[in-house]
Amino acid sequence: MLLSKQGYTYRVQSFLDSKNWRFFFNTGNTLAKIVALLKGFLKRFFILFQVSSFDFIFIHREVTPIGPPVFEWLIAKIFRKKVIYDFDDAIWLTDRIEESELLRRLKCRNKVKLICHWSYKVSCGNEYLISFAKQFNNHTIYNPTTIDTNNLHNLEFNKKKDEKLTIGWTGSHSTLKYLVCLEPVIQHIERNFQHVQFVVIANKPAVLNLKSLLFIPWKIQTEISDLNQIDIGVMPLPDDEWSKGKCGFKALQFMSLQIPVVASPIGVNGKIVDHGIDGFLASSQDEWIQFLTQLIEDNQLRIIMGMRGREKVLRKYSVTSNANNFMSLFN
Repeated sequence: MLLSKQGYTYRVQSFLDSKNWRFFFNTGNTLAKIVALLKGFLKRFFILFQVSSFDFIFIHREVTPIGPPVFEWLIAKIFRKKVIYDFDDAIWLTDRIEESELLRRLKCRNKVKLICHWSYKVSCGNEYLISFAKQFNNHTIYNPTTIDTNNLHNLEFNKKKDEKLTIGWTGSHSTLKYLVCLEPVIQHIERNFQHVQFVVIANKPAVLNLKSLLFIPWKIQTEISDLNQIDIGVMPLPDDEWSKGKCGFKALQFMSLQIPVVASPIGVNGKIVDHGIDGFLASSQDEWIQFLTQLIEDNQLRIIMGMRGREKVLRKYSVTSNANNFMSLFN
């Protein structure tokens, strides 16, 4: 770990443990979710008694998923600790059009600007997020999404030996809705290329009318080997304010594994992908079909774009290349 190499000791605490994460965002289990929330709040309460022993408090997104920023205020204003506030989504907004007024109030999204204001430094993953944070804190640093190209996203995992050519997507249940716009595109691909299949790697199956759809449950133990079954990666996004806050992790994952990517030119995607060089940026259904077809038919192009993508990640978006930038947060 970079911090350890620089002589720092640290402790990590998650609001939800790994067991609770698995069911918390699924439907049902209301009582268990309430218990998980209470346990999370208790953990946060007891950690306050240890805050005085730390020089910096690094907060990713928020201390608690609901409620006002009480813990953040205590840490910054009462304990007077240097808070480094990090977020990689437009979390002062929401992409849930069906969100109830009750949930909106519980989430207290207005707290993001308050935490920015109270923080020693703010870390953001793209220019859109930076422009928001700088309204409340001038000490805002561009800290892009980074990939561990040595220990995780490396090329030691074996590529597939399947005759099928695979177009693939990976993400969480909350972003499965972004695949709906690709349904007619993949249907067109299916009609014209019998040897192509579409793979979704997620924590919940996608509901798509596709003959070739293959669902692979996301597992941390097999994540990289599962990704390596993909020949062409896709990252569709709608053109809205929430998507502008995305930091391109899906695209970077594919590129780090030498998988050519086709993405929507929304937000930071236009900076990560050099169109026609290390991937394609598709703005319309016709362009999605055009660029996917081009990559399906040209094996050499897939290889070249994949190699260029990997090289870019190593140069600009790897943990190693971003080490000094990250450590500057603690100066």
